[in-house]
Amino acid sequence: MDFFTDLKRELRQLWQDLSYNTHRFTVSVRNQIRQLQRAELDYIILPIGGPLPERADPPRSFLQRQLPLPTPPLPLEVLNHRLQAIGDAANVKGVLFIFRGINTGLATLQNLRRSIQRLQAAGKEVIVYTPYLDMAHYFVAAAADRIMAPPGAQFEVLGLHSEAIFLKETLARVGVAAEVIQISPFKTAYNMLGEADMTPEQQAQMEWLLDDTFDLLTQAIAEGRGKPVEEIRALIDGAPYTAGQAHDLGLIDDVAYEDELAEKLEQERELEGASFGEEADEPPVVQEEKKKAKLLTWGKAQPMLLEKARKWPDKFIGVISLEGLITMGPSRQPPLIPLPFMDGATAGETTLVNLLRRAEKIDEMAALILHVDSGGGSALASELIAREIQRIQQKKPVLVYMGNTAASGGYYVSALAKYIMCQPATITGSIGVIMMRPNTQALYDKLSVKRVSIKRGERADLYSDDGPLTKDERETLWRGVVETYQSFKQVVANGRALPYDDLDPICEGRVWTGRQALEHKLVDSHGDFVDAIRQAAELAGLPTGPNDGIPAVNLYPKGDGYRPPQSYNNDEEAVPNEALAEWSRWLSGERLRELSGKPLLLLPYDVKFR
Repeated sequence: MDFFTDLKRELRQLWQDLSYNTHRFTVSVRNQIRQLQRAELDYIILPIGGPLPERADPPRSFLQRQLPLPTPPLPLEVLNHRLQAIGDAANVKGVLFIFRGINTGLATLQNLRRSIQRLQAAGKEVIVYTPYLDMAHYFVAAAADRIMAPPGAQFEVLGLHSEAIFLKETLARVGVAAEVIQISPFKTAYNMLGEADMTPEQQAQMEWLLDDTFDLLTQAIAEGRGKPVEEIRALIDGAPYTAGQAHDLGLIDDVAYEDELAEKLEQERELEGASFGEEADEPPVVQEEKKKAKLLTWGKAQPMLLEKARKWPDKFIGVISLEGLITMGPSRQPPLIPLPFMDGATAGETTLVNLLRRAEKIDEMAALILHVDSGGGSALASELIAREIQRIQQKKPVLVYMGNTAASGGYYVSALAKYIMCQPATITGSIGVIMMRPNTQALYDKLSVKRVSIKRGERADLYSDDGPLTKDERETLWRGVVETYQSFKQVVANGRALPYDDLDPICEGRVWTGRQALEHKLVDSHGDFVDAIRQAAELAGLPTGPNDGIPAVNLYPKGDGYRPPQSYNNDEEAVPNEALAEWSRWLSGERLRELSGKPLLLLPYDVKFR
């Protein structure tokens, strides 16, 4: 048995070596051809805009490809592959990013900054041209070597602003009340419905989130622009500025229109050359046409890039994404064409459990990255998903990479992983439980609607909205909240190796930035998805040298049919048309009832960054 095992290992190694040598030879031939063709580039143009999802969407079906559907947004996964190729190419000076309206969260913006810094570490110059000079765009642009903006742009980096609205008194006017049961005053997901004003705990939480976020933003901008943090904050307090004023203040480097960039960049290169001692005795030759830097789009530049041969292992890092509200049942994706009431994705327990069970059986998968971007949802769904993570963790390492948000239920599913990575601005924590039951009795009275109910079972109407909670009902629901919270804390204690009795000060629903979470040992490190892939490879024992490639493969659901934990060979059940099913759920009120009267692991509020 050992003989055949050793033989199999030797044959696999021989095949890997042969494949690598063949790949290295073909790369060498292509590079020689491109060098003979004098394929020299100045800057590669990369337009950046939209939501910048972390991973690519599942491939579209044949039918979908025939339809005039919107072009999917550029994911960071694809962008980082392009930037790695540019970083490897010795015949490229740098990249010119054209910002076209970035609309994403702050942690994703930190990922984009990390991509820029990685490119600079490879010796490439990074130029950003942006007509947008608000906090989001400028935060990323400040990581570049040069920032260019058109004359009409306005520097509008004004700081951070957050607000909350409260509907308790408004709902009371129409006869509706929200009865909220929460584990602590910091678990404020339903404060909008259950409070008439901001509570001291909610204000304190929002204050520390804004303080930490503003601090990391201004520190990053100051570092990128080579200015003291105090000066950057003073300039922010004095904004807005015109593009010319921003240039004079050292906030941007050039003012130009997009069609002038090639000439501007060539002029800068000539000035840099002169500063290094070029001969200037002869008078300049007058030319009919100004010199321009060579700027090419990715599609035209890619075939000209010099390549670097990489050795690839026979195993890969699997990637599963958990995004949106965590619910029982199948996941629901937003439609390709936006429709009313159907704009939000959900992470369904049925879909995620089946996908995780499928991943568990893939022998070629050396490690799993669970990409979490969720503010939580159903406590039961979170628990069932976390159980599958725990099962996989017993066989191969699981690394959780947190996106813009991984809080409450999003943290529950993460806690049992071997390693947790996020960005300093990721919103996480919110380890607590909350539930809400509406009371619409006064509304029915106002409308003169008579409701008559008949029940069998003392608590058959426990989740009904036809009246206020009785003392017994409230105590019953409170016990459920406490038990769920204790279970949540135990998961955190086990997964993070923290003493159970010491958890309350960092739990009880408190929300943290990723930087604060690292201080509280709720995460292990900071980084972007490329860093996460490298960390997962190290956990799995895969080579991570400068010439080693690390394959990361996105795993997508294949239906929501039942898949038992120990079997792969089950026919998958058919699922109904998702658009029609979703409309039915909304019209029947099913989507609204899913979260009513159930223990929830839910983020108190959306923290959005624009």
